[in-house]
Amino acid sequence: MLSVQEAESIILEQVPAPDEADIEAVSLEAASGRILAAPVTSDLDFPHWDNSAMDGYAVRHADLAGRPADLAIVEEIPAGSSPKKTLQPGQAARIFTGACLPEGADTVVMQEETQRNGDRVQILATPESGAFVRRRGSYYKAGDPLLPGGIALGAAEMAVLAAAQCLRVPVYRPLRVALLSTGNELVRPDRPLGPGQLVDSNQYGLAAWVQQMGAEPVRLGIIPDRPEALKSAIAKAILTADVVLSSGGVSVGEYDYIPKLLSELGGKIGVRSVAVKPGKPLTFATFPNCSYFGLPGNPVSALVTCWRFVGPALKKRSGLAESFWRPQWMQVRSRHELRSGGKRETYLWGKLRSVDGEIEFALAPGSQNSGNLINLAQTDALAVLPIGQTHVRAGESVRVLKVR
Repeated sequence: MLSVQEAESIILEQVPAPDEADIEAVSLEAASGRILAAPVTSDLDFPHWDNSAMDGYAVRHADLAGRPADLAIVEEIPAGSSPKKTLQPGQAARIFTGACLPEGADTVVMQEETQRNGDRVQILATPESGAFVRRRGSYYKAGDPLLPGGIALGAAEMAVLAAAQCLRVPVYRPLRVALLSTGNELVRPDRPLGPGQLVDSNQYGLAAWVQQMGAEPVRLGIIPDRPEALKSAIAKAILTADVVLSSGGVSVGEYDYIPKLLSELGGKIGVRSVAVKPGKPLTFATFPNCSYFGLPGNPVSALVTCWRFVGPALKKRSGLAESFWRPQWMQVRSRHELRSGGKRETYLWGKLRSVDGEIEFALAPGSQNSGNLINLAQTDALAVLPIGQTHVRAGESVRVLKVR
């Protein structure tokens, strides 16, 4: 049985990053939420020209030595128009936010610190030289890197691409993640339950999680615990998907066929079990064009192992930079007492919240076991107790992994 760190290292080393064949160019409108595949530059300076950050008057700072300075207004410059005149000594231009600074001006005086009298203005307070002037190229110089590759394109990044007039955007294609649930006891949610049967909740929970990760879930449904049916389904999945997630069939029972079938299909198994609770029977295998995760069948175990092990792997495979796909840990205060057996690295689920300006972890109410899917709802973090640690007192610090 591998340690969590050993399993994580094997998985993240063996899951490949995307290559050039995974890159596609999409329109700006279609790029939102995608992962940028290459650095972007622009041939525009930002700001494009010297402009005013304030409604007021563009002036020569040298003219403000006397107080109050009295200047002649020679033109008005609204945003979107081009200045017509060059300021001479003793002159000012009425200017509005975003408007181009006229030649000769080096400072803007906000209108609240002026008094206008017809075509003249008195400057009632002297700002520093260069006040309220956005200099051309002060935010970004044309030709410099604008956005790096390996980032997800959110609202701010989309606004930057639009401002840079980047109409075609290089992005990585979305991953295809095949999902299959194994077990003779499983039924679909729309079917009545017979004695000993269970609803296949994993297919729905995992599909939702895969979508949240920006990938495309491919649902293959419920596969019975028959070697020939499982082998056929797995063979189809590894040929059509980048990643396969199966749930169930990876423990040591007589009907747990997955590891043996993966080997028969040519898979290289890197992980068979992990010293973690929940999620011990985790299987990871690689094929030439596909990574395979055999998840435990218990719904809590399936999601916890996805959050802990599969999530970073999907992020790496999707093209995110390493700083984004490595697990992000936090050290916070625990609101409740936490306990574990100490023999395996233990994950307890709950919520993060701010209390008196400090982040704390609140344990989900109810039993913390792999069969209790109900109290997993609305949780957003996992607290970890390493091997050998059996107790965290309420109020003490605990390491947590944010999962939403």
